Parts: sequence; C-alpha cells; structure tokens
Amino acid sequence: MRAAVVTAFGGPEAVEIIETDVPEPGAGQVRIKVAAATLNPVDAEVRAGAFAGIFGGVGERHGLGWDVAGTVDGVDATAGATAGWSVGDEVVALLFAMGASLGTHADYVIVEADAVAKAPTTADAANAATLPLNALTAAQALDQLDLQKGQELLVTGAAGAVGGYAVQLASHRGISVTALARESDEELVRSLGAAHFASSDAVEAGSADAVLDAAVLGEAALEWVRDGGAYVGVIPQGAPASVRGVRTGAVSVAPDGARLTELVALLDEGVLTARVAETYALDDAVKAHARLAEGGVRGRIVLVP
Repeated sequence: MRAAVVTAFGGPEAVEIIETDVPEPGAGQVRIKVAAATLNPVDAEVRAGAFAGIFGGVGERHGLGWDVAGTVDGVDATAGATAGWSVGDEVVALLFAMGASLGTHADYVIVEADAVAKAPTTADAANAATLPLNALTAAQALDQLDLQKGQELLVTGAAGAVGGYAVQLASHRGISVTALARESDEELVRSLGAAHFASSDAVEAGSADAVLDAAVLGEAALEWVRDGGAYVGVIPQGAPASVRGVRTGAVSVAPDGARLTELVALLDEGVLTARVAETYALDDAVKAHARLAEGGVRGRIVLVP
C-alpha cells in the first residue's frame, strides 16, 4: 500500500510516498480502508521536525495524518468483530499519530476500536474526515473550560477549523461567544453562531469569562480573561503562566469514539458544519503541504487515496 511519511525533516518536499505492507489489526484494533484523511497543521509540524527528539529523529520513519474517514476492512482475526465493528462498516476515527511510523495518510490504517465512530449520513468522506481531530479538540477544550449557559467565551482563530467547531459547540450549549478573527471573516464566524465579533485591537481587557485560544496567541489572549476566569490553549504544555487568578491549561486531544459519535450526530443534525477547503490525491501530498504552507486556508485540506 501507499503511505505519506517523512524520514528527513524540512519543507513540503520532505514528504515521501512510499510502498509498504498493509498492516494487520491486533487485539482491540480495526483496519480502515481510507477514503479521505485531513491534512492538519500538526502534520506540517511533524514534517518540519518540531517534535524531533521527543518522538524520534532524523532517519526514523514518521507517519502523517490523524483523521480518517473510510470503511472497516479488517478486525482482529482472533476476536471476530471487534467492539461491535464489522468489515464493511463506514466509519470515522482519530489516530493519535505522534511517533507512529504510519498515519492516516495512507491506503489503510490501523486504529483502536474504541476510537471509532459510525460515519455521518449527511456528509461525504472528505467532509467527514475534517471532524475527528478538530471537533474533538474543540469539545475537549470546552470541557476543560467548564463554562455554564450564559457565560462569555472568547474564541481566538474563530474562522479556523478548531475555532469554528468551538464557536458552534459553545453556542449550542447556550454560551455567549465572541469570535476573534480577521474582519473579512466576520460573516463566516457569525454564521457559525458567534453572538459578537471582534478584531484583536477591539477586545477589552478582562471582558471574557474564558478564552479558547485556537490561534495560539498565548499571553496576549490571557489579558482578555476576567480575574479568576479560565484560559485553554491548543498546544500541550504551551499554556501561559497564570495571572490574576486565571486558571490556565491546554488541551491534549485524545481519541474517544463515544464522544466522536456525539459529534457525528451534531454534524448530521446541522449543529456542526464541516468545511473542506481543497482536496488532493494522496500522491500529491507534497502539493497539499505546499498549499497549507501558503496560509489563508479556510476549512481543511483533505487527501483522498
């Protein structure tokens, strides 16, 4: 099978398409025939060597891709159907790919059965593939903030994939959302459910009960939280130090099939909106990485084997 990997860190040209054996599922695992897999910023960071020394260095094979939409193609032969999954089931899943030699940017991928959810019925594979990493990150970040109905949340990077899902999920919970984004994205973020819109030079200090910092602004975003409020970022171990009694933290996204099932239902109900910016063939992964590096992408780039 084909897979996109890096063995030497660098720019988009560092991505290689290799031929490798089709992997076999072990106990508690399923194999998915990939129909679509999202290209996320974390893939660019892996490619560039941001995690070298933590999850292996130059010369080792690093798989790319965390999200997957596709069809169950194999289950553990000793267990038959694994955790309710059978060959032919259409699914979505999140693979925690950090340090893995193969990711979801491949023809086939192995994932833990408890990370899998049934695919949405209202979205094609490309749109469905944008859900797992980005929506789970947004949902788990909101869990950490623990806001109640009527409280004020500021979402930075609200026009992005994680930020957009955060706006929709928080609004659905009855939280009043202020979306921080470029002026050209005001119509977009309001359509996602933001009650208010702001640019960075128009946010008052201490005006929000909490900030979900999808744009990774750090200390600058912390200033917008009221005394005793909460801040959650999206870079593990990357939260700024607490000031004024503000609780700070960062989400480290975890695969969760049950929670993903809930998010799929919200997508099918129209609460969540999947946004595909562009699609590329798996063989054109280098071009896809180059497009991501250009910036200005609204929605996600998706690879299709």
